[in-house]
Amino acid sequence: MDLRIVEDDLSGEAIRELVALHLSGMHAHSPACKVHALPVEQLRQPGVTFFSAWMADELAGMGAIRELEAGHGELKAMRVAPAWLGKGIGEATLLHLLGVARARGYVRVSLETGQGPAFEPALALYRKHGFVNCDAFADYVLDDFSHCLTLPLM
Repeated sequence: MDLRIVEDDLSGEAIRELVALHLSGMHAHSPACKVHALPVEQLRQPGVTFFSAWMADELAGMGAIRELEAGHGELKAMRVAPAWLGKGIGEATLLHLLGVARARGYVRVSLETGQGPAFEPALALYRKHGFVNCDAFADYVLDDFSHCLTLPLM
C-alpha cells in the first residue's frame, strides 16, 4: 500500500469535509451528551497533533493524538474516508499514531468511544492491537454507551 500519513494543519477542503463527516457520524450514532468528537478549531489546539492519510492525491483517512499529561496520550478523530473503508487505512493510521506516541515517550495511549454497530469495526481494530477496557480518564464518564480503552506502551 502506498499510503502517506502526514501532519496536517486542517486547512484543506478535503480534510475539513472528512472532519465534518466524522462529526456528523458521531452525532448520528451517539447520544447528544456523548459526542466527544472535536471540530476543526479544537483539533488545532495546542497539545493536539493531527494527521491525514493519503493515497496519491486522495484523502483516505485521518487521526489525531492529544497529550493529556506527561506520558499519556489520547487518540482522537480516527476516521477513514468512505471510499477507503476495509482497505487497511484505519490500521495504518492507528499504527502511525502509536509510533508517534512511542517517539514522544508516552507510557500509555487511551481513547473513548461508543458502542453499537457503528463502533464495532473501530473497537475490533483497537482490541486487535492490544487495547483493553480501562477506567474513565480525563473528563469522560463510563456508562451504558461510553467505553474507555487503553494500551500500555512498554
